[in-house]
Amino acid sequence: MIPASIERSALPILARYMAVRRATAALCNPLTPEDMMVQSSPEASPVKWHLAHTSWFFETFVLSEFLAGYTPFHPDFRWLFNSYYNSLGEMPEKKLRSSFSRPSLDLILAYRAHVDAAMGRLLQHPAEDGAARRIALGIEHEQQHQELIATDIKHALFTNPLHPAYIERAEQGAANTTISPPLEWVSYAPGLTEIGTTPDPAAVAVFAFDNETPRHPVYIAPFRLATRLVTCAEYLAFMEQNGYGRPELWLSEGWAAMRSESWQAPLYWYRDSATASGWTIYTLNGFVPLDDLSETPVCHLSFFEADAYARWAGHRLPTEFEWEHAATQLGATQPSLVHNLLETGNLHPTPATPVPGLQQMFGDAWEWTASPYTGYPGYAPLPGALGEYNGKFMSSQMVLRGGSCVTPATHIRATYRNFFSPVTRWQFSGVRLAHDAAVV
Repeated sequence: MIPASIERSALPILARYMAVRRATAALCNPLTPEDMMVQSSPEASPVKWHLAHTSWFFETFVLSEFLAGYTPFHPDFRWLFNSYYNSLGEMPEKKLRSSFSRPSLDLILAYRAHVDAAMGRLLQHPAEDGAARRIALGIEHEQQHQELIATDIKHALFTNPLHPAYIERAEQGAANTTISPPLEWVSYAPGLTEIGTTPDPAAVAVFAFDNETPRHPVYIAPFRLATRLVTCAEYLAFMEQNGYGRPELWLSEGWAAMRSESWQAPLYWYRDSATASGWTIYTLNGFVPLDDLSETPVCHLSFFEADAYARWAGHRLPTEFEWEHAATQLGATQPSLVHNLLETGNLHPTPATPVPGLQQMFGDAWEWTASPYTGYPGYAPLPGALGEYNGKFMSSQMVLRGGSCVTPATHIRATYRNFFSPVTRWQFSGVRLAHDAAVV
């Protein structure tokens, strides 16, 4: 048996910490300092702010508590880069983050270097359990912000009248000849299943957010789950059959939001008479004709659009418990790089392949579920300020599962619960259909 002091040695934690910090920096390589200042909507944040806030997290919750003699980088940073932790004091309004022309980008990068050096000193020796858990949370937190950097800069560049690409690709105009396989169904028998996780206190390296706990039984009625995500071509058929003009397909709040926001297509779809379909789609590689992306999963849908499409198609969205049950049946508790996640570099959903069974469960697009975001039976938030991380958002949010093409591979798992307001569209969010087993 490996002694706990060796099993939880400093090196693996430090190695993962540094790898994640380098990955964040790599996401910024294509950007100019001016790019990093843009905040194109109140729900997004400037890239420069993400760089500072993720360092603030380690400084506030790890270094200030566990590194003796640690000196904060700047006294104003404690409140300036606080996101929503009210128990730590006041903070600037989120919508004002683009006004932070000072501190400069150079100073923010120096802040990151200061925090990295201090973390290196802290992890010269094996971390105590409390520190190790905080560091693990900080690493997962930074990976969440890596995904936000990708989604936020996509929206920022799209709102620029020049519509510049995040990364130019020579092949972006090449037609995609991959044809998605026919939509098929996997059936699941009724019965009790176990949902969520209860972390082993001794297994510090095994991480789960508090909202994934505790593990508990859930009854699953018989259902069927679609083998792949809904494609752009399939969603276009919904649009062409007046899907946005039929109130019987929409939840009341969704109908009101759609009309108020003048939705007529997914976010980033742009009318283009020069294409056969009449549409082009903005991607992180620039505009691509819908004709070349028709077999890729549709994304950047609100919950209301996903729900309306499912109803139009004669099906429904899966519950988060059905989704997790199916994902667990795959034996995929930790996806590998074979899925279309951030590390593949595609930066956009890719077509399904002609293989039997479920696919695209991890990566490509977050999958809206029919489940509201609430605590599991017996849920308890983390103590102190960290209890504000997840629990305080358990109102008026819907759960998404599975990750997207900009989710880091080591960040997603079968029990992971993402959540957003049902009107949210700037995330890579798509649709997987389900129906009751009695419905054919």
